Amino acid sequence: MSELTQLDYGLLKKELQMALPELGIDSLGIASAEPFTELRSVLQRHRELGRESGFEHPDLDERTDPALSLSSPRSILSIAVAYPSKLPDPPKSEPGARRGILSRSAWGLDYHKVLRNRLERLEAWLRERVPELRAVNMVDTGALVDRAVAERAGIGWSGKNCAIISPELGSWIYLGELITNLPLPPDTPLTDQCGECTKCIDACPTGALVGPGQLDAQRCVSFVTQTKGFVEDEMMRKIGNRLYGCDTCQIVCPVNRGKNWTQHAELQPDTEQVKPLLVPLLTMGNKAFRERYADNASSWRGRKPIQRNAVIALGNFKEKTAVPDLIGVLENDPRPELRGTAAWSLARIGEAAAIEPLQQAAERESDETAKRMMEEALAHIEQTL
Repeated sequence: MSELTQLDYGLLKKELQMALPELGIDSLGIASAEPFTELRSVLQRHRELGRESGFEHPDLDERTDPALSLSSPRSILSIAVAYPSKLPDPPKSEPGARRGILSRSAWGLDYHKVLRNRLERLEAWLRERVPELRAVNMVDTGALVDRAVAERAGIGWSGKNCAIISPELGSWIYLGELITNLPLPPDTPLTDQCGECTKCIDACPTGALVGPGQLDAQRCVSFVTQTKGFVEDEMMRKIGNRLYGCDTCQIVCPVNRGKNWTQHAELQPDTEQVKPLLVPLLTMGNKAFRERYADNASSWRGRKPIQRNAVIALGNFKEKTAVPDLIGVLENDPRPELRGTAAWSLARIGEAAAIEPLQQAAERESDETAKRMMEEALAHIEQTL
């Protein structure tokens, strides 16, 4: 009989729960490694309706069958690490010094790095006690659906806002998992505790929550802030001053009320990084962007989306002092998405000083979409004035 079958896995699980603080893990649950059969049909339907973001792992079989990531899996360990929801002494966003905001998932060190560190520590802890351990860890970009694993493992229930909601931690949690060959006793999934509450659905800026637990990612502000191209007028208005991500459906969740987690030093925010002045972002070069955001979760798409969103935010603020800076983007930025968006923001602000620069920019613009946005901006300002 092998050591793997001789071990008391119930006792091992109890010891592991006691070791969580030293491993830097706030919650851990055990899920069986059976295929997520029902989830596959849900994902297939989601794809057919065109509601995917395009950032997901493409293979639905790999997303729903743990055995395609680790042969003969016996259990999946789901972990949660809680992150902060409040900025200490946040700087004010005011006329002449408008600021944008990164979602809480992009505060502190990139959570992918933090979660991988925790999963590696967890794997090392298990290997010390079970040398025959075979394991594969995943965070966000892995094959399995983190939230489906966490739900099965009893970390929390799947909320109407599509987040996993822990009774103790709320939904301010990062999720990761470790697929193993260990026959650890599974935990029991939690029952849905959202009840009749629909605050998240009601508050969604774009109606992207099309039903309880149903998200149209194409309309989600968080998704839109991470795209690289042009953004349609309605969505630009809805973005507000968000530079990356959106927290609205979690902010309004009653379970999250008063919850703010500060136990992980590397997840604590640099207020100037996560609530930066908008105007300096417009001309930030690649080197400066890397120096400031390389270790931040928002950096994975590069600087273009954040700079475009900064342009949008200035328009939504109708920040008149930013007109010269936006004209600078209109005239000098090599990217048509930024030039066209600058025209949109200038139209939102509606200053006469933008008319001549818009006329000249439209005459020399070669990109059809940017040119149309400039002509529309020009017409809007002239009509308004």
